[in-house]
Amino acid sequence: MSNNMELIDALNQIVKEKGIDSEVIFEAIETSLVTACKKHFGSRTNIKVTLDRNTGAVKCFKQRTVVEVLEDSVTEILLEDARQIDSHYEIGDIVDEIAMLKDFGRIAAQTAKQVVVQKFREAEREILYSEFIAKEKEILNGTIQRKEGKNIIIATGKIDAVLAPNEQIAGEEYRFGERVKVYVVEVKQTPKGPMVSVSRTHPDLVKRLFEQEVPEIFEGVVEIKSISREAGSRSKIAVYSKNPDIDAVGACVGQNGYRVNLIVAELGGEKVDIINWSDEPHEFIAAALSPSKVIAVIPDMETGSSTVVVPNHQLSLAIGKEGQNARLAAKLTGWKIDIKSESQAEEEGFFSTTQFAEMFDETGYTEGEHYEEDEYYEGEYYDEEHYEDEYVDDEIIDEEDNKENS
Repeated sequence: MSNNMELIDALNQIVKEKGIDSEVIFEAIETSLVTACKKHFGSRTNIKVTLDRNTGAVKCFKQRTVVEVLEDSVTEILLEDARQIDSHYEIGDIVDEIAMLKDFGRIAAQTAKQVVVQKFREAEREILYSEFIAKEKEILNGTIQRKEGKNIIIATGKIDAVLAPNEQIAGEEYRFGERVKVYVVEVKQTPKGPMVSVSRTHPDLVKRLFEQEVPEIFEGVVEIKSISREAGSRSKIAVYSKNPDIDAVGACVGQNGYRVNLIVAELGGEKVDIINWSDEPHEFIAAALSPSKVIAVIPDMETGSSTVVVPNHQLSLAIGKEGQNARLAAKLTGWKIDIKSESQAEEEGFFSTTQFAEMFDETGYTEGEHYEEDEYYEGEYYDEEHYEDEYVDDEIIDEEDNKENS
């Protein structure tokens, strides 16, 4: 009895620590003992095993069905014989007969131990899987543990996550013991436990970082409409607020660029352009080509393509190095974008010089252009060096051009 109580006490203690349903363990032990008893009595014998949840007492029963005519003595018992055991039996009832098995106590103990170990492993795997499947499409904080071939193994506390080569940012160094944030791409259950695949290149990593750092996004006041990303180099993010009193871009940037700088630092210096989303194609496309100014956007609703005209001196800025700015703008907006300089557009007959002049307002911006000078300069701190090199000089030139035009 004491050994049985020790088993129950040990089970209850482990169940409490591991958070496993005790009934699952008890039922598994009973099922395994049924299998062990069948090996002794024969596979055709109907066996029932009970494990008392309070005392730990284990009993084994042969089960036979009460019949009027006996055809199989292994699985059946005559009514008259059954009534010698209990007078209340009727045809079709099941008779439980205590089965005396040599060394049953030792078999029960060994079986219980094996089952407990196996079930705890299965339950732990299931608990881990349930915990991590809930984190799919979310950010995990981890520590770089080791390299396995080209894979980076990241410790997340209870389980190691795998950062595959195609999910690593090109040129980013992963040093042992360094803390890193990763995006959970997929969680799969395997015989060895859950396998967590993570990414540093996924566009939604940027989205989740903004949700963490910008309360207005987390609370739903500001909405992220779309993201385009070339990991390690540049990202563009379009944001929107239904509340006219909330500056969506300003909320994401933060005071003196504090919020966006935290995200840029986490991404290893990756440049981030934050723009206002618009349901008007010409406004959205123009904004997406930031930091370049746009003279005109001619969208073709049927083909989903648009022609964009920019000042002559900003053509290279609009296109970007190796076409990156235009490529990211196209991904962000979902529009095909063909960029032309002012001169090219005039030569190809899009507009005349007079029409170009009429399209500029007093400040030198096109009608509907919502990037004001202050917004450009506010944006410099999240890509300061880039804008100083590629935008501020152009801004000065354009101001001079406007003065000449005026």
